[in-house]
Amino acid sequence: MAGWLASVLTMTIAGRELTEELPVFVVMLLRSCMGVLFLAPFIAWAGGRPLFTARLKWHLGRNIAHYSAQYCWFLAISLIPLAEVISIEFTLPVWTAILAGIFLGERLTPRRLAAVGLGFAGILVIVQPGLSPIGLGQIAALYAAVVFAVAVVMTKSLTRTEDSLTIVFYMFALQGLIGLLPALEVWVWPSAGTWPWVLALGIAGTTSHYCLARAIASADATVVIPMDFLRVPVTAVAGWLIYSEGIGFSLVAGAGLILAANVLNLRGPATTVLGGRGKALEPEEKR
Repeated sequence: MAGWLASVLTMTIAGRELTEELPVFVVMLLRSCMGVLFLAPFIAWAGGRPLFTARLKWHLGRNIAHYSAQYCWFLAISLIPLAEVISIEFTLPVWTAILAGIFLGERLTPRRLAAVGLGFAGILVIVQPGLSPIGLGQIAALYAAVVFAVAVVMTKSLTRTEDSLTIVFYMFALQGLIGLLPALEVWVWPSAGTWPWVLALGIAGTTSHYCLARAIASADATVVIPMDFLRVPVTAVAGWLIYSEGIGFSLVAGAGLILAANVLNLRGPATTVLGGRGKALEPEEKR
């Protein structure tokens, strides 16, 4: 999850820089192409085994959902402050907890529910709904949060039979195919100054999803996702330093509630988890 946090922060900044010059469809296609290129050596080193899957329909369904959510996420970061996008996105744990309980049979313990509720309260303090008008950026961010939750639950199911490298490879390959025609319709070549951001987006996009797939293969989705709450204050600081986006009292107070939610969640008792192949992990294997 630490790798996921660092990668997504990098991807957020790179996405903001790129969407100032390029259409969102082009940014997403470049991200998918770079991801496939970065993964190619690892797939070759594994003898091509990550290319084989018996769950292609699940991969396709997951990536149709993820692609639409990712498009709205990139659209949102081009329209509203970064901290606001990430804050709205953090309704995701609520949807994830509900969906994982319904479809994956994960237990919603009182401690987990309290952690999610406390984190969500922090988000409401930051966003302050009703005090400012809701525009396309806010709607896009909320759609991304709900549909990302669907993708997270489907990823959790895939990790029970699929290797993390397989999941990430099919994400980039399928989303590249899904977004090829829309990107070609609005194609614009990146300028020389934006190629470093394209490279950063490709690397961060690859490492972020690999880290997340490994994390949710090692613990329940309702344990892993609330740890991501720390992305709110970290992104807010980045937006302040790089783009001069303000940090008010509500952001500081909300971040405090979010940190408390993480502490509450991490202090919970250890639970039996499933590994990537669907078997219970022994202590030595967890390490």
